[in-house]
Amino acid sequence: MSSSSAMREVDERTNLTNNNQFELLLFRLGDSNHSGQSEWFGINVFKVREILVMPTVTTVVGAAPAVLGMADIRGQVIPVIDLPKLVGCTPRSGLNILLVTEYARSTQGFAVEAVEEIVRLEWSQVVSAETSVKGDLVTSIAKLDAESDNPRLVQVLDVEQILRDVLPTRQPDVDPATVGPRLSLRPGARILAADDSAFARSLIEQGLQAMGVQVVMTKTGQEAWDVLGEIADQAAGSGKSVQDEIALVLTDLEMPEMDGFTLTRKIKGDARLKSLPVVIHSSLSGEASEEHVRKVGADAYVSKFLAKDLAETIRGVLARHA
Repeated sequence: MSSSSAMREVDERTNLTNNNQFELLLFRLGDSNHSGQSEWFGINVFKVREILVMPTVTTVVGAAPAVLGMADIRGQVIPVIDLPKLVGCTPRSGLNILLVTEYARSTQGFAVEAVEEIVRLEWSQVVSAETSVKGDLVTSIAKLDAESDNPRLVQVLDVEQILRDVLPTRQPDVDPATVGPRLSLRPGARILAADDSAFARSLIEQGLQAMGVQVVMTKTGQEAWDVLGEIADQAAGSGKSVQDEIALVLTDLEMPEMDGFTLTRKIKGDARLKSLPVVIHSSLSGEASEEHVRKVGADAYVSKFLAKDLAETIRGVLARHA
């Protein structure tokens, strides 16, 4: 990506996140094997590098059932994942489209039946799937056309969980030997983390516990903001500072109700909280993401998920704030 195109992407993202908005790419996977209906699915536009007519896919011996094979995309060989098979759908017209995505330091393709449209939403239109359904592959539900006679519900997929299920690593998620010595925080101080993916929360908790840190875990930016407000009120009532309770905030970017950009801006704009260090921990990688992180006032950015990188980033931020 050129510097000029990167800055244009930063400006576009700034305009959206200043208003707690994002753009969702809507697609279909075929008829559900459970209900027989063709449901809507979605993925954040900023994770999609290209949308292509399905290229030639080479079958790989011994690949996981949900991996169609490998495809050569502009000189880069990437795995192609059969998304309908993974979520239990049967395409009516075949696998016609390839979504090339960049996620958590990797590039991969998702085969889908059809791409429908891109819609601009507020994060307040998105609710956590964990509050209504129990499923490992969906993080949230987006509500479209809520005021119309024919509202639509879109399932936002947990790509982090999907990639780990389909393309598991042979290395342990968290190796205590690589995260370094235990962190030394104020007695009773914890790290507050926010992430809408149950899988990501599990990894974060393992990584922080390997560093000897207690965690306050939240599922959305709004929940994190509410918890911080409660902690600030309690601290003020007991003559303490927020820093006595929370050493650092670790936040994802994409979350229902309130995204990580908005959460960071609110923290940095609140007199009680602005001295709290904020680390953004996201699978939205790339120059544009990192530049926008700086624009909203976060203290650091670290791409998901390597426990060693997360530990080093947290240590560096805490050392600067000591």
